[in-house]
Amino acid sequence: MVLVEDDPNIASLVDMYLRQDGYRVFQASDGATGLDIIKQHRPTIIILDIGLPGDVDGIQLCRELRAFSDVPVIMLTARDGEIDRIVGLELGADDYVTKPFSPRELVARVRAVLRRSDGGSRATLPPILEVGEVEVDTARREVRLKGDPVSLTAREFDLLQYLAENLGLALSRRQLLDGVWGYDWVGDERTVDVHVLQLRKKLGETLRVTTVRGVGYRLD
Repeated sequence: MVLVEDDPNIASLVDMYLRQDGYRVFQASDGATGLDIIKQHRPTIIILDIGLPGDVDGIQLCRELRAFSDVPVIMLTARDGEIDRIVGLELGADDYVTKPFSPRELVARVRAVLRRSDGGSRATLPPILEVGEVEVDTARREVRLKGDPVSLTAREFDLLQYLAENLGLALSRRQLLDGVWGYDWVGDERTVDVHVLQLRKKLGETLRVTTVRGVGYRLD
């Protein structure tokens, strides 16, 4: 993701919370630099302050961004006027957070916006996801290893499907819980570890689920 925020204290705090939740963050302190970083890295979401210095403020950046991308945008601002909110939303912002805000709330909003945006992208995924010698048939809810069926519980299948849909991405336990168990699920995050262990037992070394220290898991 890209965070465009000119206040170094806010930027540092938000960056820390996002990284703790498993997100990779690129930062910019002005609109022109932010636009260059966005074009270079093609992020999955953008957190954008409206009151940026220079010729390209948050409103202008969002306007230019929407000319070539529909990436989700969460706007940050010290302004709480209705007009500012309306302008931001009409330009295509997906959410709007007024300063001061809780970093934890912002992270929760990031998760929610990404979940909504994922709903559209999932429809374009193929019905059978291939990960090496493992096939995940999402339509029939079947898993095959070298052509032979493998019996998984419903939760194990959902977890494997979610990992396969996000192939190559490091996902935190919280992201996996949100994506598989649901945003409102309450319980020990280590339940993810138990289910990953079961997948490793049933699918063996052919399933390359890598433990990302301090973050969670990545399916390669």
